[in-house]
Amino acid sequence: MKKLRWIALAALLSFLPGWALAADFDGSQLSPLWGIPFAGLLLSIALMPLLLPTFWHHHFGKVSAAWTLAFFLPFAVLFGPALAGTSLVHALVAEYIPFIILLTALFTVAGGIFIRGNLHGSPGLNAVLLLIGAVLASFMGTTGASMLMIRPLIRANDNRTHSAHIVVFFIFIVSNAGGSLTPLGDPPLFLGFLKGVDFFWTVKHIFPETLFLIGSLLVIFYLLDSWYYRREGVQPVDPTPDTGRLGFDGAFNFALLAGVAGLVLLSGFWKSAVVFDVFGTEVGLPGLVRDAGLIAITLLSLNMTADKVHEDNQFSWGPMAEVAKLFAGIFLTIIPVIAMLKAGTAGPFGAVVSAVTRPDGQPDPAMYFWATGALSSFLDNAPTYLVFFNTAGGDPATLMTTLAPTLAAISAGAVFMGANTYIGNAPNLMVKAIAEDRGVKMPSFFGYMAWSGAVLIPLFIVMTLIWFR
Repeated sequence: MKKLRWIALAALLSFLPGWALAADFDGSQLSPLWGIPFAGLLLSIALMPLLLPTFWHHHFGKVSAAWTLAFFLPFAVLFGPALAGTSLVHALVAEYIPFIILLTALFTVAGGIFIRGNLHGSPGLNAVLLLIGAVLASFMGTTGASMLMIRPLIRANDNRTHSAHIVVFFIFIVSNAGGSLTPLGDPPLFLGFLKGVDFFWTVKHIFPETLFLIGSLLVIFYLLDSWYYRREGVQPVDPTPDTGRLGFDGAFNFALLAGVAGLVLLSGFWKSAVVFDVFGTEVGLPGLVRDAGLIAITLLSLNMTADKVHEDNQFSWGPMAEVAKLFAGIFLTIIPVIAMLKAGTAGPFGAVVSAVTRPDGQPDPAMYFWATGALSSFLDNAPTYLVFFNTAGGDPATLMTTLAPTLAAISAGAVFMGANTYIGNAPNLMVKAIAEDRGVKMPSFFGYMAWSGAVLIPLFIVMTLIWFR
């Protein structure tokens, strides 16, 4: 047993490049081995639904917790419980809890709106629904637009033999690309807004890129969906019977959605000197008011929405629970990865940071676009945006003017390339879970990446040649 303990201790020490880390959490000195729990969680999300579907369905939360412990236990042993506890509290209080509160509010409020009537999912109608969702995404967030539009879209196509491609393009367009025009659309842009980027800066500077991406995706979708439609037609019996004219049940939730948007904006515009210290993490009064307001809106929606609306929407907490458990693990195991990225050229991922700078010392917008996008495909796109925002200088006044092409590349990469994988953006997983709950056979993790690789990557290459050279 004594020998085993020494072996275990040696294995733990292999994570350390030197004793200097014992007193401080310095990403520049971390070993890349600290990224193993994060990589393990990503591989679990990718492979377990394929290899062990029953086990994954019942125990994905335990798998997420196990990888989290695989990081925190060695971290606490080597750096001390105090630093481990501080890092845990910061990740939860400053990042995960506000993130999950906002997602829960949008999920609940949008789930309380039932679009009445049976639409018939022809290629033209489907393309129109995707376009509407894309427009809504920049005003009510990709999560809100996704939760509002995905159910009627699935219901409209429940008489189609194959509809997985419809949901895949929904994720591309509504859950990601559509949120690129305002800070309300996607968390990375909201963080930029908090850092001092003007509210309308993004719509002025990446509108052509957004128009090109969404327009191209809609054309590709229409052609593909038309091919499926001609080849397969529709089932003789529509599972959703025709009803009267279109309408909304639970329409008061639209006012609550406006309340959500208002609280998010308030927390960005309101500057307050009142700050609370939560075990080393500073929590500002505007953030507390926003989160308390979002919780109140969530409870109000649940209490005021009729049970029949939830039943008609087939509303359940399953998709939200899956996102909450998996992203808890992602937010916690990502701690050392973000620290190594923040270390810049001196850190283990210095090659990534160096790659975005030209030989003359000027930033390379093309490399910023691809580096931000590649990491946003697998890491949380909000901290990834901040890493490259700071790498480019971190001064919003300079980034909005002299280095405008660089900020545009960072913004576009973080938002657009979140569509490359299921974990690139939280709504991706939520939409996937809702679709599977409705009986849609969605692609696997790697199957989805095959779709994004075939459809999105060529479009990103064209965008690079036109706008980010």
